[in-house]
Amino acid sequence: GDPDLFTDGATAIESRTGWDNLGVLPWFSDAVKLPAEDASDIGSVIKDAPYKIVVPQLSRIANFDDLDPLSNDKNISVEIIPAGRPLPLDADLIVLPGTKSTIGDLVYLRAQGWDIDILAHVRRGGAVLGICGGYQMLGQTIADPQGIEGAPAEVQGLGLLDVATVMTPQKKVSQVSGQFKLTGAPLSGYEIHIGETTGPDCARAWLTIDGQDAGATSANGRVFGSYIHGLFTDDGFRQQFLAGIGIQATQQYYSQEVEATLDALARHIEQHLNVDQILALAR
Repeated sequence: GDPDLFTDGATAIESRTGWDNLGVLPWFSDAVKLPAEDASDIGSVIKDAPYKIVVPQLSRIANFDDLDPLSNDKNISVEIIPAGRPLPLDADLIVLPGTKSTIGDLVYLRAQGWDIDILAHVRRGGAVLGICGGYQMLGQTIADPQGIEGAPAEVQGLGLLDVATVMTPQKKVSQVSGQFKLTGAPLSGYEIHIGETTGPDCARAWLTIDGQDAGATSANGRVFGSYIHGLFTDDGFRQQFLAGIGIQATQQYYSQEVEATLDALARHIEQHLNVDQILALAR
């Protein structure tokens, strides 16, 4: 709208409260290009595209901005499936996203029948990627002996990776960088999780992170797991990983677009707000 419509109101507030008017910030429409931070923002990006990626909408979904670079690709339609709906049969890739409670959301996933859909997808030759909590779900077992997520328990995973996870009280939070082992394409991202995952499929690591093998791959080469968020922001890695499972992604310079949008937002704020006074108040 028109910021001038707020002038009289701002003047009245100043006179009645003695507070300084720090400015009125108009709507910044390009904010839609930035990664979402709230689960209420999650939604499908369905388009007439040759490839489809399907994501079950877990009840405690977290760090789902991993999907943004995929949604922005003109060759890829990303469909977020809410509770009560089966996963589509024509997915090229199913992504199990991060979650704030792996065991709780694994129970939720099974309650929707999505475990049956995922197993059928793999039998048809489809690919699956689990990120963080989704990676833990793909294994044989998830054990929480100290009751970190709830009551102490050990549950069966989806059994698509020959790995097992044990929840531990130490939360890992770090920025990382590395390479796609198959091609050497550089990548960067971050880890934020509890739990340690080990097992035979870790010997088929598909990433090198900070000089160490990372992630796990199934024996048939169609199921992948990793703790690393933000992988797909790197164009080269995204294209090469997806090409390996038959999805031809486009070059879109995603990271550069996000940085350019942040710069534009900063200029927008500086134009309309008294930034110096805000910073002085913050000190």
